Amino acid sequence: MGLIETSKYISLILRHKPETAGVTLDEHGWANVSELIAGVGKTHPLDMETLEEIVRTDPKGRYSFNDDHTLIRANQGHSVPVDVELPEKLPPEILWHGTGEKYVSSILASGLEPRSRLYVHLSSNRETARIVGARHGRPVVFSVDSGRMAADGFKFFLSVNGVWLTKRVPPEYLTREEE
Repeated sequence: MGLIETSKYISLILRHKPETAGVTLDEHGWANVSELIAGVGKTHPLDMETLEEIVRTDPKGRYSFNDDHTLIRANQGHSVPVDVELPEKLPPEILWHGTGEKYVSSILASGLEPRSRLYVHLSSNRETARIVGARHGRPVVFSVDSGRMAADGFKFFLSVNGVWLTKRVPPEYLTREEE
């Protein structure tokens, strides 16, 4: 089993189903590294060196260690209720959200909702949003009037790996971008 498969399994555990590997997340999403290695190791070969390589080389920067590498967590994308202690930040004037064509009518009607996650994920550039959208079929990109949202009292957070997060985006702040 390769690093990519192991990384995906770790993502599942740290974001959605810690019980799958017998791991417990604290209120901030931290898991004990020894517990994670033991739990993941039952189905995927994993040792500390491999875990450090996964964290260091993950192209999306999904994971963080604490200072002494005894705890690990996913930086965002959780469906389990945790507070990853994200700093509230003033967003740029425009952010982007990528999705698949099949979701457009729902988004135009009710805006962006976190659905199974804790936050709506937004990108700081259009191309990243397009790539994200392509995972859901024919990509559609929406620009988000995040500057106006912030002025209207919506809160934004910036994850460790540069993903912008907010609780929801009402439709009046969205514009479908043309390809």
